Amino acid sequence: MSVNTTIFFSILIAVGLVRVIRKFLDLPTRLPRINRLLDYIWVPGVVLFALSSLIHWKSDQLDELYLLFVFGVGIWVLLRLRTYRPARLLLLAALPFVAYSAFELVLALVAPAMLKEYDDSFEVAQAFTFIWLFTFALIARNQKNQLEKDRLLREEEEKAKQRISAQNVELERLVAERTATLTQQAEELRYALTELRITQNQLIQSEKMASLGELTAGIAHEIQNPLNFVTNFSDVSTELLTELEEEQQKPDRDPELEAEILTDLKQNLQKITHHGQRAASIVRAMLEHSRANNGERQPTDLNKLADEYLRLAYHGLRAKDKTFNATITTFFDPSLGHISAVSQDLGRVLLNLFTNAFYAVQKKQKDGNTPGYVPTVSVNTLHRSSGEVEIRVRDNGTGIPESVKDKIFQPFFTTKPTGEGTGLGLSLSYDIITKGHGGTLTVETEEGEGTEFIIRLPG
Repeated sequence: MSVNTTIFFSILIAVGLVRVIRKFLDLPTRLPRINRLLDYIWVPGVVLFALSSLIHWKSDQLDELYLLFVFGVGIWVLLRLRTYRPARLLLLAALPFVAYSAFELVLALVAPAMLKEYDDSFEVAQAFTFIWLFTFALIARNQKNQLEKDRLLREEEEKAKQRISAQNVELERLVAERTATLTQQAEELRYALTELRITQNQLIQSEKMASLGELTAGIAHEIQNPLNFVTNFSDVSTELLTELEEEQQKPDRDPELEAEILTDLKQNLQKITHHGQRAASIVRAMLEHSRANNGERQPTDLNKLADEYLRLAYHGLRAKDKTFNATITTFFDPSLGHISAVSQDLGRVLLNLFTNAFYAVQKKQKDGNTPGYVPTVSVNTLHRSSGEVEIRVRDNGTGIPESVKDKIFQPFFTTKPTGEGTGLGLSLSYDIITKGHGGTLTVETEEGEGTEFIIRLPG
C-alpha cells in the first residue's frame, strides 16, 4: 500500500464519524441542509488523493490534512448547533484535539526536527487531548440521554394534557347533554307539578262541594226553624196591627189596649230580628264554607263552630234517612274562649269528622248485629293546662280495622263503599290541622267498638 492510499482509510473514518454525529445531534431534523452536504464528506479526500497522484506528491501528512478538514467541518457543524447543550459540550471536547492536530500538522510540515525532538511531550499532549475528548464526549452523551428522557417526559406530559383536554371536551359535551336532558326533565316536572296542583285544587274544590252537599240538608232543616218563627211572628204582628188600626178608629179608644198591642208588636219584632239573624248566620256559615279562603287566621269561637257544624252534620244525615236518630253528647269548655284559626278550614275538618262519626253509627245500627244498640256521638272541647286546645270526636260505631288504621290519612284511601267517599276528606283534614295550623290529628279506634279522633291545636 502506498503512502497516499492511507487517505482512503481516513475517508472511512470520516464517513463513520459523520454517521455518529448525525445520530448524536439529530442532524436530519436540526440541520437538514447541512446533513445532506455531509453525504459528500468523502469528496475532499478523493480530490486530495487525485491531486497528490497528479503532481506525484507523497506525504505522510495527506490523511492528517484530510482528517483536519473533517474535524473543521465538525467544529463548524457544532458551532451551528451551539444552542444545543450536548453540541456545546462536544465543541468543548473537540477544540483541544483539533487545535493540537493542527499544530502538530504545521510542525510536521515546517519543523519536523522539532517534532522529533519533543516527541515525548507531544505524545503526552496528544494523550491529554484524547482523554479530554473522550471524557467530555461521555458527558455530552449522558447529557443527551438526560435531555432525551426529559423530552420523552415532556411528550408524555403533553400527551397526557391532550388526553385530559380531550376528556374535558368530552365531559363538557356529556355535561351539556346531561344538562339539556335535566333541563327538559325539569320543565316536564314543572309542567307535571303545575298540572298536579291544578288537579289538587280541583279535587279540593270537589271535596268542598261534596261536604257542602252534605251540609245542604242540614242547612235546610236549620234554616227552616228560624224562618218558621219569622213567618209566624210576622202573621201575628199583622193581626196586631189590624187590631190596632181598628182600635184607633173607635171614638172611645182604649189607651191601655193600644199600649199592650204596641208592646206585643215590639216583642214580635225583636223575635223576628233574632230568628232572622239566626238564619243569616247559617247562610253566612254556608258561604264561608264554600268560598276559597286566603289562609289568614282570625279569632274563632271553637265551641260555637263545633256546635254549629255538629247540628248541621246530624240534620244533614237525618234529611237523607228519616229513621235515623242518634244521641249527641257535648261538653264545650267555657274557658276555651277564642283561638287563632282559619274558621272555614277548621269548619271543614269538624264537618268531615262529624259526618264520618254519624256515618259509622248509622252503619252499625243498620247492620243490626248489636241488640239494644244506641248510636252515640260525643264532642268535647278542652283547654289544657299546657295551653293547647283539644277537640275530641267520639262515636260508638263500627270502628276502623287495625290493618288499615295507618292508611286513613293517605289521599284517596277510604273504608266506605265505592261511590260513597272520595278518600280525600281525612287527608285534607290532616293537612289543614298539621300544616295549616301546626297541630296534630290522631285517631284511637277499636274495631266493632268505636273511634275517637283527637285534634290538638296551639292555644
